[in-house]
Amino acid sequence: MNADPMRDTRDLLIRAVLPEVPFSGWTMDALAQAARTAGLDASMAERAFPGGVTDAVLHFVDLADRRLAEDAEEDGLEGLRLTGRVRWLIRHRLEAWAEHREAVRRAAVILSLPTNAARAARATWATADLIWYLAGDESVDFSYYTKRVSLSAAYSATLLCWMSDESEGSAETWAFLDRRLADLSHLPKAIAGAKSKVGAVTRPLERMMSMAARRMSGRSFGVKRT
Repeated sequence: MNADPMRDTRDLLIRAVLPEVPFSGWTMDALAQAARTAGLDASMAERAFPGGVTDAVLHFVDLADRRLAEDAEEDGLEGLRLTGRVRWLIRHRLEAWAEHREAVRRAAVILSLPTNAARAARATWATADLIWYLAGDESVDFSYYTKRVSLSAAYSATLLCWMSDESEGSAETWAFLDRRLADLSHLPKAIAGAKSKVGAVTRPLERMMSMAARRMSGRSFGVKRT
């Protein structure tokens, strides 16, 4: 269930503004014009995105994530192994907006501003988390976070490659993606190694803490038990 009563309106404005972004950029004026194009009052742009163009760009990211989830459900990922599913999801996440590549590029510029660093990082994490979820990943704890950090980096790098790729069918981008996913395929082994190293440090500390707790439990600290 959609808990955001404005989401459909925001989706409408984003879809309406995308063709205009290559000419006008991500601006409130462009969003106001998009509102008029969509048959809404121009003031709807400010009401829908009170945080300005950054709000609009982040909603664009959210819209793209939701579209990916819908397309993955419709097309299905059966028959693909985990890496193949991740590859399909990343590629589809980008190809779905190939018509608006310049708008994506300009959105990335806005999110790269230092003032937007934290919000951009959260948005990238959300996309990586969604991709792992749709791919069927069921990792928890250490693996859960490590996989999402690694995929966030791989996705971001692939996005940068795709935005400037002029090869036919973005062939260079997909070759680049394959190399990044090959690196990710070694992740389970790296995680296991990291876990063993962490365990080698934490196990002695746990034993020391346990011994200290037992010693402490035998002291009254001057308080008489009744």
